[in-house]
Amino acid sequence: MFTFLGGIALLIIGYFTYGKFVEKVFGVNEERSTPAYTNKDDVDYVPMSTVKNSMIQLLNIAGVGPIFGPIMGALYGPVAFIWIVLGAIFAGAVHDYLTGMISIRNRGAHLPELAGKFLGKFMKHVVNAFAILLLLLVGTVFVTAPAGLLHNLMGGWASMGVIVGVIFVYYILATLLPVDKIIGRFYPIFGALLLISAVGVGAMLVIKGAPIPELSLKNFHPDNAPIFPLLFLTISCGALSGFHATQTPIISRTTQNEKQGRKIFYGMMIAEGIIAMIWAAAAMSLFDGYNGLNDMLANGGPAGIVSEASTLMLGAIGGTLAVLGVIVLPITSGDTAFRSARMIIADYFNFSQKKFTSRLWIALPLFAISFALTKVDFTILWRYFSWANQSTAVIALWVASMYLFIAKKNFWIAMIPGAFMTMATTTYIINAPIGFGQSMTVAYIGAAIVTAAIIAIFFKAAIKARANNVPLDEDISNWNKVA
Repeated sequence: MFTFLGGIALLIIGYFTYGKFVEKVFGVNEERSTPAYTNKDDVDYVPMSTVKNSMIQLLNIAGVGPIFGPIMGALYGPVAFIWIVLGAIFAGAVHDYLTGMISIRNRGAHLPELAGKFLGKFMKHVVNAFAILLLLLVGTVFVTAPAGLLHNLMGGWASMGVIVGVIFVYYILATLLPVDKIIGRFYPIFGALLLISAVGVGAMLVIKGAPIPELSLKNFHPDNAPIFPLLFLTISCGALSGFHATQTPIISRTTQNEKQGRKIFYGMMIAEGIIAMIWAAAAMSLFDGYNGLNDMLANGGPAGIVSEASTLMLGAIGGTLAVLGVIVLPITSGDTAFRSARMIIADYFNFSQKKFTSRLWIALPLFAISFALTKVDFTILWRYFSWANQSTAVIALWVASMYLFIAKKNFWIAMIPGAFMTMATTTYIINAPIGFGQSMTVAYIGAAIVTAAIIAIFFKAAIKARANNVPLDEDISNWNKVA
């Protein structure tokens, strides 16, 4: 219990200390106009309040990742708490804050455009394809996961096909309508439901004295799966997630003032870390040890764990409300995943999104592909999602590192977690069956070589970019409103 409560306390302290430090390193300018005003189009560029933006950001980034990921990561034992706390403070929140603020300084640009500007034009094309793939996987995963929870909650009286169809209809509306019509209006309510359910489960863990294990570096995984790199890909959204880099530009286009960035971007990642801590603790303590948890995952999956833990902690009625709170998470991330994909494609081809039909013809093929992907086994989708997700985080951290290096600021705050996750994701793809299937020894050596090479390439490119005075921020005096 001390490790659990201490970890949550450290997350909160991290927001007020390291978060403030990162904000100072970046250097906010309260007098600078934001894209919400300079590019206002009443579709994607719409000024909204800090509270609304914060709740939307939390729901955007907190899909099933900070719940399903920590539940599966709980198999490794209390070491999962360490990654959630350190990852959220020093990697995830830094990642979210810097991508959000750099986007604000560049007309609300998405990651592919930022990668093209700071890592080269070739990377723009690579990251564009990568981001679309990730968002399609996210959108699909975040259809099937809530559909499964709703199917169980309703006792099976509505078929999975019908539920999936209803969710897709909602996604289409949220993707195509102006951001303040559905997302801006309902997300604060959904956010309140999410927070109440998470706090309820967390509070009952403490009140009932759940046997949450204390700090240990031992690997408790029943199958002895290696902590590195698997833990760092299994628990993503609760500690560090590249999906967030696709979501922050949505809010960078609605943020009223740069000073609000720490609350919106850094703060909401810390909130997600707290949610991850709660569900990791529940998974570790409620199912008769790690073998019992493993059996539950084998039979009911993470969704079964959510339903069982919610009922155990909050009873039938409270448990139902908690499950509804969990259902809200993937749905409110899935809709913005498709919205982000639509915006990225529009930016890439420089298509105006003012007209409804312009948004429609981009969105419909995305939904058709995603619907086809729902027929693929969830566990297979999750493996590809995990790797694509963390690889996107790596790209975003290298973009942030380049920005800070050119600006002659402390780039280590982004580069250290970027290099670490480069090693983790490369090790995984060399070793994993979905990758090259090599031994772990080969994977470690190969990943070390790749990481060292990328670091060397980074410094060479960064020194050249600084010498050439690559512009960091777009001159707002030259900005034109979106047609």
